[in-house]
Amino acid sequence: MQIYKVGGAVRDRLLGKPVTDIDWVVVGATTEEMLAKGFRPVGADFPVFLHPKSGEEYALARTERKSGRGYGGFTFHASPEVTLEEDLIRRDLTINAMAEDDQQNLTDPYHGQRDLEARLLRHVSPAFAEDPLRVLRVARFAARYAGLGFTVAPETLELMRALSESGELQALTAERSWKEISRALMEDQPQVFIEVLRDCDALKVLMPEVDALFGVPQPEAHHPEIDTGVHTLSVLEQAARHRQPLTVRWACLLHDLGKGLTPEQEWPRHIAHEHKGLKLIKAVNERFKAPKDCQELALLVGQYHTHGHRALELKPSTLLELLQSFDVYRRPQRFEEFIAACEMDARGRKGFEQRSYPQADYLRGAAEAARGVAVQPLLEKGFKGPELGEAIKRERLKVLKAYKEGLI
Repeated sequence: MQIYKVGGAVRDRLLGKPVTDIDWVVVGATTEEMLAKGFRPVGADFPVFLHPKSGEEYALARTERKSGRGYGGFTFHASPEVTLEEDLIRRDLTINAMAEDDQQNLTDPYHGQRDLEARLLRHVSPAFAEDPLRVLRVARFAARYAGLGFTVAPETLELMRALSESGELQALTAERSWKEISRALMEDQPQVFIEVLRDCDALKVLMPEVDALFGVPQPEAHHPEIDTGVHTLSVLEQAARHRQPLTVRWACLLHDLGKGLTPEQEWPRHIAHEHKGLKLIKAVNERFKAPKDCQELALLVGQYHTHGHRALELKPSTLLELLQSFDVYRRPQRFEEFIAACEMDARGRKGFEQRSYPQADYLRGAAEAARGVAVQPLLEKGFKGPELGEAIKRERLKVLKAYKEGLI
């Protein structure tokens, strides 16, 4: 029995990055031997075990063969005869197909270290094209390591393009896709994830609503970058720079989908794009079964982001409707995330990246003023039921009028 550290732990050590998760592969062992040493089996698909003390995952060396469509369409074979090289060749990228023993001796049959130095994301073997999930994984790695100068090797991009055109991407489950998308959006440069998907024609398969934004012009006075797709990438880039949470990043990606529906004869204006985009945002949300908080914020940002930008001009009644829509009284955090998404949208324009966004503090102040309306005095006046609701609304409107006039 020989045990090797494999994959990301080896890659990140060689890159000088912190190693968080460690994967181990066991060569020359049987399931019975692992159980006899106290390892606990997990998963039904292939022999993976938890270490009796550390709880880390140890997998028996295995080979795999394509047996169906999609990510799960593989038959695995694990036995003591499977070599380390045979186990490594089934991995996605050369930089993930290295192993080291307990003395840090490197096993690198597919030249992963060379590709690390060349800053290339390159597939290990033609079997790469058997797993459609790898299109998303490579795009995610491109987003993670873009800051170090990594790019996707041209021949790997060609395989990804072939996968995109094969129909295999449609076989991916919503859960697997969302796992990769959500992780990619939380990388340092999530816009690179979208760029790579577009470069290999996967974006138009997975998110045609986002792909449709590229080539759609906007008024140059407000959007010096002009192209709506380029603007969307810039907004996502700003969200990452400002360390926004996943909910905000997802909303930033989808906020302008309605502009993809504007007839060409109306370009570069996009009248009522906020409302037109809601059905598209809903479709993307449902396609990937995004978490509820991500779905809700994306729809609210899509509908109201222009309200955010015009906050200082809004009538008190419109401002109150906005606050009510977000339920700022019970869910203040969601409104804070809306403000963040609006600010990222404003900054995601060429030359506007450093410009201040006074609307943010104005909206926060309005929410605080409305939340400050006391209910108890109204109860003491005898209001109850629907009448109480109307009385609270009147008081909040009164407070917002005073706020707009600078009286509070």
